[in-house]
Amino acid sequence: MLRKLLFWSFAVVFPLPLVFTYDFVATVPPSLKFYIFLGLIAYAWWLLSIALSVRPSWLDRLVGLPSVYGLHGMLGVLAIALAYVHRDYSYSPSQLARDLGDWSFYAALGVLCFSVFFLSGWLVDRSRLLLRAKGLLEIVFRHRLTVWIHRINLVVVGMIWLHAHLLVRVNQHFWFMMLFDLYTVTVLTIYAWKKWIAPDTYLRGTVMINDALGGSTRRISVDLDSKAATLQPGDFFFLSFEGSSSVSGEWHPFSVTDDNQKILTFTIRQHGDFTRRLDAVELGTRVRLEGPFGRFESIVQKRDREAPLVLVGMGAGVSPLLSLAAAHHTSREIHLLWAVRSPEDAYFRDVLKEYEGAPGSRLQATVNVGRFRREDLAGILPAKAISKGAFFIVGPNLAVLANQRMLRRMGVSARRIHQERLTM
Repeated sequence: MLRKLLFWSFAVVFPLPLVFTYDFVATVPPSLKFYIFLGLIAYAWWLLSIALSVRPSWLDRLVGLPSVYGLHGMLGVLAIALAYVHRDYSYSPSQLARDLGDWSFYAALGVLCFSVFFLSGWLVDRSRLLLRAKGLLEIVFRHRLTVWIHRINLVVVGMIWLHAHLLVRVNQHFWFMMLFDLYTVTVLTIYAWKKWIAPDTYLRGTVMINDALGGSTRRISVDLDSKAATLQPGDFFFLSFEGSSSVSGEWHPFSVTDDNQKILTFTIRQHGDFTRRLDAVELGTRVRLEGPFGRFESIVQKRDREAPLVLVGMGAGVSPLLSLAAAHHTSREIHLLWAVRSPEDAYFRDVLKEYEGAPGSRLQATVNVGRFRREDLAGILPAKAISKGAFFIVGPNLAVLANQRMLRRMGVSARRIHQERLTM
């Protein structure tokens, strides 16, 4: 909690050098200066939001990608709000500066609305109607297109940068402009390095297995050129398939099913416009891998060793939980609950039996056709697991949210519930 608090508080600190420097050098009326401050804060938050979009792996290990993405989205919303006030209550003698400010505001607002619907699960994941509407619209707005639309924010930053350089009340202050440009160049350099240069330093491998599991799931195994030395149980990678005519080269996140650091296996539910085309990925296709990401293992290590682990997986959501079970089934009490759509979808049943039968195993696995209900959990889980256990839930958006609500009604505190939603 302290780490997340410090992480979020950085958003407050980040614009301050710009604000304090301008306050020191500018001589404009205090009322106008206040609205300029709002514009500077909005611009700094746009830059910080772009910096967070490169998802630094060290930051993921510190606070988790959900927190990184959460702050990324919140900064976008708050920046729009401040920009609106700045735009309505400040003025400029330069027509081009005014036009650039207006264009950047409306472009940013449009991208924000688009991203909330297509890229953020905060709203859409909570409504079956919106999910169905999103599925229909994805026929046109495929994931690759939505990513490029989201990158219009880079154009927005460029227009705001030029807007500031055209304002005499701003550009006459040399040291302030140096700091303003330093902020801009630093963030855009980080983005360009991470997106277009650094991928050559990522892990690389070759698809060696691509076969069906059940009715709508695939197993893809990637033989790495070198070991994933930092891989931990429960981790996931962003994958980019190179040179395949079947899928685009955009990055998509998938969880690792086992703890093999040389041959990574991904169990993928085919439910999005990208994943539905994975069956056509050819053997031998080269893959770039960004990661690993994930905090499940670090959370497990912080828990009391006598506190049970309750792993709840829906369909392919069992993948990262299997690697946790493999790592800890002889050292911790584990209850693994796997909900599948049909008996033939229980493709890891033999693996679970192997873990259960291992010498010293403390794993109890339950496979259920259909979701687990409250009375099911009450009958399967001992009182100790409900009162003290750490719960890990992985699956489709609505299923994860429904299970969270059910566990809260059963008395499981929010701090003991950890989840990962399958969104792509």
